[in-house]
Amino acid sequence: MAIQFPKPSYMQNREFSWLRFNERVLEEALDESVPLLERLKYVSVFSSNLDKFFMLRVGGLFDALSLKEESYDAKTNLTAREQLDLIYRTTSNLYTKREEVLELVEAKLREHGIYCLRPCELDETDKTHIEAYFNLHMEPILSPQMIDSYQPFPHFANKAVNVCSMLRYQDKDVFGTVAIPENMTSVVYLPGDTLRYIRTEDVVRIHLGRLFGGCTIKETTCLCLTRNADILTDEQVVDVDVDFRNTMRQLLAQQKKMAPVRLELSHKVSAEFEQYLCEKIGVTPEQIFVSDAPMNMPYAFSLESKLPLEIRKALTDEKFTPCVSAALIPNKSIMQQIMKRDILLSHPFESMEPFLQLIREASCDPAVTSIKITIYRLGPKPRLVEYLCAAAENGKDVTVIMELRARFDEQNNIDWSEQLEKAGCKIIYGIEGYKIHAKICLITREDKNGVSYITQIGTGNYNEETVLNYTDVSLMTAHHEIGLDASEFFKNMAEGNLNGSYKHFLVAPASFKKSLLELIQQETDKGRQGKIYFKVNDLTDIDIIQKLSQASCAGVRVSLLVRSICCILPGVMGYTDNIHVSSIVGRFLEHSRFFCFGQGSDEKMYISSADLMTRNTERRVEIACPIYSTEVRQKLRHIIYLSQIDNVKSRKMDCFGVYHKKPHSVPSTNSQYVLMSAAQANRPPKPKKGFLHKLRSLFAK
Repeated sequence: MAIQFPKPSYMQNREFSWLRFNERVLEEALDESVPLLERLKYVSVFSSNLDKFFMLRVGGLFDALSLKEESYDAKTNLTAREQLDLIYRTTSNLYTKREEVLELVEAKLREHGIYCLRPCELDETDKTHIEAYFNLHMEPILSPQMIDSYQPFPHFANKAVNVCSMLRYQDKDVFGTVAIPENMTSVVYLPGDTLRYIRTEDVVRIHLGRLFGGCTIKETTCLCLTRNADILTDEQVVDVDVDFRNTMRQLLAQQKKMAPVRLELSHKVSAEFEQYLCEKIGVTPEQIFVSDAPMNMPYAFSLESKLPLEIRKALTDEKFTPCVSAALIPNKSIMQQIMKRDILLSHPFESMEPFLQLIREASCDPAVTSIKITIYRLGPKPRLVEYLCAAAENGKDVTVIMELRARFDEQNNIDWSEQLEKAGCKIIYGIEGYKIHAKICLITREDKNGVSYITQIGTGNYNEETVLNYTDVSLMTAHHEIGLDASEFFKNMAEGNLNGSYKHFLVAPASFKKSLLELIQQETDKGRQGKIYFKVNDLTDIDIIQKLSQASCAGVRVSLLVRSICCILPGVMGYTDNIHVSSIVGRFLEHSRFFCFGQGSDEKMYISSADLMTRNTERRVEIACPIYSTEVRQKLRHIIYLSQIDNVKSRKMDCFGVYHKKPHSVPSTNSQYVLMSAAQANRPPKPKKGFLHKLRSLFAK
């Protein structure tokens, strides 16, 4: 059953909206049309999502408790304490549901010869293997600790798994713990004709008697502590008198020691043991969650590599390799093709390769004078960095705006910024108080015809790994005035100027939100002739929510495709009657952002890296870029159309914030799979006959 929360007028709390989103992720593991190993991965993704939620969002609420003045959620008027109380109470339901889902999936996997074994299921041969494995690979690197009145209580690292016991030693009760090293495999595989494995923490539990020789083990549990990771505020990290990279390193080290926000246990313990843990760790009983599910599940993504090909095919999604865009001519200069017409890449259906080829071409093109780019997240081995370094070494002026405050990628970005700097690239670390989240690259050329520009604007990161799993779009254009705006943008960023003037771009924090509100108002003035379509990851900005409500009251048909957090409730009489909200959770993570206003020849269409959250609209540097090319607009309209008719992975939100699957109908349409098929056929997706009529009908419903 879906999580139920109080109904607050026509808005809902962002934390509860996110919990509902993560519940939809978990429900994908119940979808029998999804291959079994992919269903196991959904359980793992749900768990890692919940980890980040506690580290950041719950951590932020704990920070709010320390403020002198009581803070309230602007949408529901709940205090930080009230939100925390509701989160802790309702999250326990998700833990129960996860256990049930995991038990179901693992039972079905056993039908295919894949077994997650418990210690009680091991036979003598298995025990012999485990014993040998423990002796050789585990015992030499494990460090058991016994804590008594003479020994300080250990520091539990964030999300580290520990096997803990209450021991009897020399007529005294003592606490014993064994930390499982981060680099140790999460499961141990057993020999045999089937794929069998046991959790690493269970192997340690089996050998506790040996690790704590001379002790009587009274009770044991596995422990995993989640700490507040919400520390990287701009006030902490921006100081012109210090080395920014070194400051970030210090803050990352500090993050490992932050206050606990959640304690997970694998087994229920006695009241005395629980009280001991609460006192020593600094948590309350409401912060303790007991779950039989694994505390970390990275193995869910590696099991398939252990399987024979035929079984692997039956239990996983069919492999998909991004295709070359049909809009491009193979073996021809990407730069020359962009100079003739705008190109839009639709990821992950179309490959990122053309953009990388563009940078590679620019790195050795004699006419190219400079390459400027913003970087927020990179993969582990980015060719983009290689090509930028080559450009600098070839004498190009390469400027990289590297955001060191990208959550969970801070260390990665520090490392790459050092490599780029060594190659001769100019590195800019951002602007005080504002993260630079915009995704833009500008190539400047100068030849006998003068100065020209090629600009790339994307909705997603230049991450060569996540681009295989996230739906994003990337526009590459030689539009001269777009290039001038891009040039002005990089000039302003270098100067720390947030109030620059742009002819085409909507740039946060100065003009993005203001312009969106004006565009919504323009549609509001049209009344029933007005149309608005937004596709975003999150919608929380209260000013935009209120403006959309006003548009709805004026009769404007508003369609919102919001992947995760959506704080506006649709269909609330007198407030959001004409607002429709849907969400797609599928094989790929929906990540692109579109903003469309009006219809026909008057339609204004933008792509952006910005979500409609106050942090994006007011406290980050973001860009929304208009789409002028008729061909590109048609391609975007088709993507929108498919999302509207999706009746497989799309769900509609009701006025209580609960999502419902669309009624089954024929033909069934999975928007992501339609785009995959179109890309594989190496042809541009074309709207079906009567597309505009059908789209208008959908908005009118």
